[in-house]
Amino acid sequence: MADRFTGFARTASAPDLRLATALARGALRSPFKRPRPDASFPRTRLVLPSVRVDLARLAAYERVCGFATGDDALPITYPHVLGFPAAMSLMSGGDFPLPLLGLVHTSVGITRHTTLPATGVYEVAVHIAGLAPHRRGTEAAVTTVLRAAGGDVVWESTSTYLARHRTDGPAPEPARREQEPLPAVAEWRLGPDVGRRYAAASGDRNPIHLHPLTARLFGFPRAIAHGMWTVARCLAAHGTPEAALVRAEFRSPVLLPGTVVHTADGIGRFGLRDPAGQRVHLRGEVLPPLT
Repeated sequence: MADRFTGFARTASAPDLRLATALARGALRSPFKRPRPDASFPRTRLVLPSVRVDLARLAAYERVCGFATGDDALPITYPHVLGFPAAMSLMSGGDFPLPLLGLVHTSVGITRHTTLPATGVYEVAVHIAGLAPHRRGTEAAVTTVLRAAGGDVVWESTSTYLARHRTDGPAPEPARREQEPLPAVAEWRLGPDVGRRYAAASGDRNPIHLHPLTARLFGFPRAIAHGMWTVARCLAAHGTPEAALVRAEFRSPVLLPGTVVHTADGIGRFGLRDPAGQRVHLRGEVLPPLT
């Protein structure tokens, strides 16, 4: 079932007020949610027709993430921002079983099929792909698809979000292939405002990213960086071809302020770790798109 998503305006800058309303609605409903992996979830596919990019907001996004500003093409991670209002509408609804407050982004897979002009007009569709057990709670998978004016799919992604809660027993977890540490490329010192700057550019104002006090309410000692900021910052430094598949796993939170080391092997793998090399924050890879 597909619904035209008319609750938000058709430019990427206009939805701020209603997006804030969706976040507030989700926050108010969060204490009453009882998450479990076998719960029902909304099957609606929300569609935003004729979406245009706000170039000023795009420039702010590029600056905070480290992409070159003024490029004719969208960064590979930017369509996530275009679909975020619809994703929040679904995840803040009464029929979504996980509490919106405290949701942690755990992974993302992105496929860009071609260059995305910054001045293009796109249709953005978002749906909940499913729920799954996690050893720390329940994960929701959210899929976003971008179509060009002619109807062709030009970009698509699936993100997983974790609601942490007590579980009845150990949940299955995908086996992680142990890898040799990637070579260090650069050390980045992150200020305390990175989460707030990214929130202003992306619209993702989850309180775990904004201030130490609000982050502590959800078990974090300080604010943590957005997962999508960490992968975008790495890809801005790493680079991606016109058509690419990006897979990234957010392994441990990046506390703000803090220092991280960007790692890469020159053949597609990248990551973030702490300066001591004891904790991996992010593991990712850039591959040719699947056919």
